[in-house]
Amino acid sequence: MVLNKKIPTKIGVLTSGGDAPGMNAAIRAVVRTGIYHGVQMAGIIRGFTGILENDIVDMDNRSVANIIQRGGTILKSARCKDFYTKEGRAQAIKNLQQHGIEALVVIGGDGSIRGAMHLGNEFNFPCVAIPGTIDKDLAGTDFTIGFDTAVNTAVSCIDKIRDTMEAHDRLFIVEVMGRHAGYIALNSGIATGAEYILVPEAHTSMKRIATSLNEKTKRKKLVNLVVVAEGYGENGAVGFVEELKKYLPNVDARISILGHIQRGGAPTCMDRLIASRMGYHAIECLLEGKQQVMIGIKNNAICYTPFEDALAVQQITHDAWLKIIKILAS
Repeated sequence: MVLNKKIPTKIGVLTSGGDAPGMNAAIRAVVRTGIYHGVQMAGIIRGFTGILENDIVDMDNRSVANIIQRGGTILKSARCKDFYTKEGRAQAIKNLQQHGIEALVVIGGDGSIRGAMHLGNEFNFPCVAIPGTIDKDLAGTDFTIGFDTAVNTAVSCIDKIRDTMEAHDRLFIVEVMGRHAGYIALNSGIATGAEYILVPEAHTSMKRIATSLNEKTKRKKLVNLVVVAEGYGENGAVGFVEELKKYLPNVDARISILGHIQRGGAPTCMDRLIASRMGYHAIECLLEGKQQVMIGIKNNAICYTPFEDALAVQQITHDAWLKIIKILAS
């Protein structure tokens, strides 16, 4: 953790990368906490792109009224190729300084945190990050903003798909988001009674699945649900079915890819609460002189994780959960 003796008088906030339900709640908390402490607040439109294009607006309490329940992000989001270069980041610092912005709150996933880390390391510019990603793939926090909403959306969709499954005695393969992490698949799969859950972090024997499906067919268990993380194998659910047909050529499987519907919609109570809590502590953190850290929640306590540690590969153990799945789906 880096300490900064100079207390910022104007702080900027931006959202970057993939949007996540609850980002608006975080923006609201950041802005209102800053104003409470007498700090000027500025909103940066379209993430790091907005810094380079000087798309920066002053914000007050009214700017964030009636947004806590809205999905998406009022500040919008974008991915900025120019920010990948040191020259682009140098220009970003100049633009921030021209606007009088002395510190930055970045709300986003690993790419957004990496951008904030570069600003701190290369220019000693005070930054803190709030983990806003449905993937929940950052170390240093038990929760990320948007994950709970995305899982609940997936569960709702899978429940509806199950109605059709049971009406036609079919095998359904449902692909959920999560990029290279299997958290959404694991949680939504358990919550919907999936027979199999395939995640990037764990190897699953296709031969074993095919054998199991054959055995279930013999005992008249014709309804089977497989939840697949999009990062599983080479091509998610489509790749899984192609591989399964090598063992069961006549398998009648239906694929349903939920896609970006999981990013939208009103955030759940949990996402609103953790976003509000993290947003509040992001400002408190900067005013205490702390910087270059991600705000997280572990064991229900706020914690500050250095950017480098937050971006470290987080290996998760699925063994206990996979045993539960095997028992409950039998």
